[in-house]
Amino acid sequence: MPYNDIKHVLPHFMFQGKYVNSVELGGGNINTTYLLTYRDEKQEYLYTLQHINTYVFKNPRKVVSNIAAVTHHLRSSMLRHDEDPTRRVLELVRTKDGQYMYEEDEDDVWRAYSYIANAAALDVVETVAQMEEVGRGFGAFQRNLYDFDAANLFVPIPDFHNTTKRFYAFVRAIDLNKGGRLHKVHDEVEFMFEHRKMMGEIVKLLDAGVLPLRVTHNDTKSNNVLLDEHTGKALCVIDLDTVMPGSSLYDYGDAIRFGASTAVEDEPDTSKIALDMAKATAFTRGFVDETNGFLTQEELSRLPLGVEVLTCELAMRFLTDYIDGDLYFKVDGPEHNLTRARAQIALLTDIERKEKELYEMTSDLIGKKG
Repeated sequence: MPYNDIKHVLPHFMFQGKYVNSVELGGGNINTTYLLTYRDEKQEYLYTLQHINTYVFKNPRKVVSNIAAVTHHLRSSMLRHDEDPTRRVLELVRTKDGQYMYEEDEDDVWRAYSYIANAAALDVVETVAQMEEVGRGFGAFQRNLYDFDAANLFVPIPDFHNTTKRFYAFVRAIDLNKGGRLHKVHDEVEFMFEHRKMMGEIVKLLDAGVLPLRVTHNDTKSNNVLLDEHTGKALCVIDLDTVMPGSSLYDYGDAIRFGASTAVEDEPDTSKIALDMAKATAFTRGFVDETNGFLTQEELSRLPLGVEVLTCELAMRFLTDYIDGDLYFKVDGPEHNLTRARAQIALLTDIERKEKELYEMTSDLIGKKG
């Protein structure tokens, strides 16, 4: 039962009311999350409690410090622009000693948020209207952090999108073959070597100063934007563990990769996997509406590059973890990471077929807003 796993943690947070129940929420690849219900004589209070994966996040205290700084800035930015931040920004719950996390020991670290009720996080975007709102959500996130100095953020996962270094890690995984699985992935390995140059393009543009450094979310799946269940409008960007300095192309590309795919990330039948251009267009419309005037033309004109790089990068990360023996991502079985890698390879193959169409679409939408 979830309660037995978390009962030692609950008394340390400043939750209102008395504990009623808890359920474990699925869907995350990294942290373990619980929905808590508390109640007093007047009302019910909902919270999310998360057990932080310290294998992935080596310095959870600084990760939470990032989240506190970013959410404070988001709230302040909305207020400055006469926008109501209610339900639109994550709110950390303090511990009874005034901290934003409870640390029993170095491997047992917890944090909590007020739960945003009557909001949906879509694992699968069913309509173009929903996809446009997801684009608006992530675009507004970029806009409201436009004047936040990204250099002040702690980097929770060094070189997270440094595809050059990730490729070197991939090569090391091949050399070590920790999981003894290399003989199963010859075609996938060759695919990565063929795409090595393309994967390094954003890193080169950042290093050259062509692309500016931004505060980026770095996990822009559609289920990381909450949509209001009544209006369908974007409310709040969640899952801020990987907020750090980066390129806007990373956030745009990962969002299209996830939300505009015709299949889930671990679809075993690759014939079902393609880029849905209607959804890609809808996301781009919402994203550009919110960011045009804030992002540079150098960024906007290269948005499709982000789609290609992020799709290939994730394929390589899944493949690397498979070769290593499943050390990073949660898996449902021994072939899960390989299934994921093959799904991303199939998606990238279709993205490359539609590359010209992608560039024409983004150029058209940017031109209309210019």
